[in-house]
Amino acid sequence: MRPTIEYFLVPNSPWTYLGHARLRAIAARTGAAIEPLPFDLGGQVFPISGGLPLAKRAPQRQAYRLVELQRFSQHLGVTMNIQPRYFPVNADDASRLIIAVHLADGPERALDIAGAAMRAVWTEERNLADPTTLAALLAEQGLPAQRLNDLHTPVVDQRFQANTARAIERGVFGAPSYVIGGELFWGQDRLDFVERKLAP
Repeated sequence: MRPTIEYFLVPNSPWTYLGHARLRAIAARTGAAIEPLPFDLGGQVFPISGGLPLAKRAPQRQAYRLVELQRFSQHLGVTMNIQPRYFPVNADDASRLIIAVHLADGPERALDIAGAAMRAVWTEERNLADPTTLAALLAEQGLPAQRLNDLHTPVVDQRFQANTARAIERGVFGAPSYVIGGELFWGQDRLDFVERKLAP
């Protein structure tokens, strides 16, 4: 039976961006399926798991975050602006767009638009909260413009809330998080363990 990676993501997370392409490569190598699960990290998961938005973290933690982003982006060879113009940014509509694409076009296309959304923030200096940015990302990915309307439908909101409830149930407290067979792996720096878990 083909293993499935439950992929809990938020498209404005730099760590999710750093791991996104690597996760897809691991899935391709191991034959695993990826289920993209955008969820409400800041609004619902942080308050019950002890997480803090970036602006509320201690200055030492904020400074070290930048050091680590620089280290990892250089180590992984991932182009990245560690202090982009449009960050922090509300990514709820982008998350819902990924869900809308997933529902209509399948998980691979959802992963495509998720990756494009992350690049928009972390390499292209684009505002992920702007509907014109989301419309442009759809066009660039060859996806129907209708998906921008779809993200406001009740079925998409219900899936967003269901994804968030599932994240809480799985014990997720940050992004990215990967769950395989009930086992949680938090952070893109755990992807080696993800691949080991999937190895035959």
